[in-house]
Amino acid sequence: MNDAAPPNDPRTLPDPAGEGSGKLVDNIMHFGRALRAAGLPVGPGKVLDAIRAVEVNGITNRRDFYWTLHAVLVNRRDQREVFDQAFHVFWRNPRLLERMLQMVLPEFRADVSTEDERQEMNRRVAEALHPPKAPRETPGDEQEEEIEFDAAMTWSDRELLRHMDFEKMTAAEVAKAKQVIRDMRLPIMEVKTRRFTPAPHGRRIDLRRTLASSLRAGGDEIALERSKHRTRHPPLVILCDISGSMSRYSRMMLHFMHAITNDRDRVHTFLFGTRLTNVTRYLRSRDVDEALAKVGGAVDDWSGGTRIGHCLHDFNKTWGRRVLTQGAVVLLITDGLDREAGDGLAEEMERLHKSCRRLVWLNPLLRFDGFAPKSQGVRAILPHVDDFRPIHSLDSLQELADAIGRPAHRRRQGMDDWMTALRQVEDEARQTEGATA
Repeated sequence: MNDAAPPNDPRTLPDPAGEGSGKLVDNIMHFGRALRAAGLPVGPGKVLDAIRAVEVNGITNRRDFYWTLHAVLVNRRDQREVFDQAFHVFWRNPRLLERMLQMVLPEFRADVSTEDERQEMNRRVAEALHPPKAPRETPGDEQEEEIEFDAAMTWSDRELLRHMDFEKMTAAEVAKAKQVIRDMRLPIMEVKTRRFTPAPHGRRIDLRRTLASSLRAGGDEIALERSKHRTRHPPLVILCDISGSMSRYSRMMLHFMHAITNDRDRVHTFLFGTRLTNVTRYLRSRDVDEALAKVGGAVDDWSGGTRIGHCLHDFNKTWGRRVLTQGAVVLLITDGLDREAGDGLAEEMERLHKSCRRLVWLNPLLRFDGFAPKSQGVRAILPHVDDFRPIHSLDSLQELADAIGRPAHRRRQGMDDWMTALRQVEDEARQTEGATA
């Protein structure tokens, strides 16, 4: 099937509810529900707009009807494939639809880790239009039906779910992943503070407590009281990109941020696209749905462009002195794609790096084997980070938690390979510019 290729059949559009039923409005509503189940942000408002658009434009052939619904229900490039496949499946004879689902669904369930993104889209659409039904339980054969269900119908068990890319998950798998994220913890290692606490075997003699204890004993004997440095988790600062290219990952990371915020103290969360927004107090709500609803109302630049340098400048100028205290750990979540071509980004990253204990860059593009630091934004960020990790699955989140929970040097050893790759890319760029000149 071609990319978003509209149907060319000039005949009158068939009605999925049956010939002659005339329930076009109901069918548009059901079509909107199917798109929403497949992961598209289609709500009641868009469905009403689609119905009005069809009334105004009329229905003369499938092509006009296709583009009428497309203009209302699709607002991003990555939604076109899902819409195109859902349209071809939904707006056809229901007998053909049922037969096609019977032929296609087993193939989708057999392999969820295929490299073909279009098959992943098909699986999402198929699940939305034909959700699997739970087996009926009857007395005496509950165990047998459970075994049969696990063997034949489950394609996203817990093990596969942990390795699956967030971008390729269906709506049901995303819901399961959110439940796993809700129970996650981020055990950041404790660090020494300037304050001391009593300790029987401490290396430092506490003179004040020693004199006080000797006075209580009458002064005949002086028992040395000892103390040691008090340890505490350093503050955690999260800077998350919410641009269009990071949409699916940033929404999953919001659940991760909510779990961390409600598990520990001194967590500060900022979202940025074209502007910087502090959402720390919104994520402190215990209910995740209420917290994300408040965040959605506070942020105005969802799925827009990215001005990383401008947003980091605002953070360093306004918030750096407030939250980057006592050796804070900073998590920078972005793909490094900047619409301003990295203008001023290197200077702001250098300042951010010098102001914190450890700077970890989480990039979903790192999941690709052929990833190279070629974009100007990536080349500006990479020299100023201590760790560079992927953030695209539940496994990557767990690896992040394990890495931050262990004592580590300022810069991870694996960063040397990335710096070598960066120098190679820069040498190639200079050679290309020299040849062009």
